[in-house]
Amino acid sequence: MSIRNNSNKLVNPMAREAMDNFKLEVAQSLDISNDYQSGYWGNMTSRECGSVGGEMVKKMVEDYENKIANDTTTNYKQNSQTEQNNYNLKNKVGSFEPQQ
Repeated sequence: MSIRNNSNKLVNPMAREAMDNFKLEVAQSLDISNDYQSGYWGNMTSRECGSVGGEMVKKMVEDYENKIANDTTTNYKQNSQTEQNNYNLKNKVGSFEPQQ
């Protein structure tokens, strides 16, 4: 007898409804059978479920890539400022030469 251990937990439990809606939206866009509308996915083939999950991942990655592409200039400025702070700290400390 095996005990079911579901490790697919959402980081933010409040996102469950949004993820379920996203899953249904992707299933509709892929034009797979309408069995998913009942909320029970057991009648779906592995291929159909996998295509829904794969498409969800593609869309999430695409959204994240677009987000970081738009935030690139902000991150660059922050990284540049951090590098300048590190450089200034190095000048304050001076050079380090090991004792002989």
